[in-house]
Amino acid sequence: MLLRRLESIATLSDEEREAIQRLPINVRVLKAGQDIVRDGERPSQSCLLVEGWAFRYKLIHEGRRQILSFHVPGDLPDLQSLHIHTMDHNLATLTNATVAFIPHDGLRELTRHFPDVAAILWRETLVDAGVFREWMTGMGRRSAYERLAHLFCELYLKLQAVGLADEHRCPLPMTQSDLGDALGLSNVHVNRTLQEMRGKGLITLRGNALIIERWNELLRACEFDPTYLHLEKRAAG
Repeated sequence: MLLRRLESIATLSDEEREAIQRLPINVRVLKAGQDIVRDGERPSQSCLLVEGWAFRYKLIHEGRRQILSFHVPGDLPDLQSLHIHTMDHNLATLTNATVAFIPHDGLRELTRHFPDVAAILWRETLVDAGVFREWMTGMGRRSAYERLAHLFCELYLKLQAVGLADEHRCPLPMTQSDLGDALGLSNVHVNRTLQEMRGKGLITLRGNALIIERWNELLRACEFDPTYLHLEKRAAG
């Protein structure tokens, strides 16, 4: 999954691929809702999401939660801990998940011997920052309808890039409460917005799956521009 993710934003040589595959890892299976790393901790490893979903979040007064990002297989959601030693947010599993922990020493050794891989990992963190900028723009200036449509487009393209979505169908395991905590909306507002999208025939929600019935119209509804994801693989209209 790490190779898939990195190759969705850059090209790796055979030697670089082999070096990445030799990284020491400790694989753990975690339950949904389990913290992977907590605010204030000083981790000695970064994690790769192999299966399942995760999310970053902050807790404020009275336990109110702000979700900062959703993460899919192939993501390295705490890569910044390689250089920023104290975590300033929490990272938790959204679903049951398989997580590979990679010691920082192994990552540092990899980047010392393969500077192009170091550049790709740096680029990964820059892409991550681009996603944060889009979320901030959405929270500040987009309507609830536009925020939700933009998130659906983003998640679909990220999943498609690692081979987990196709034909405008993808997993969507989060609850309406999760969506509200990510988009700054109440559960009632999320529900009303989803109903509006379904009423217009743009999407279908079936179990834990999202079906985008009218991809081009969904793009137009939120003026979605995928440039900030810097993906080599993109969904067709």
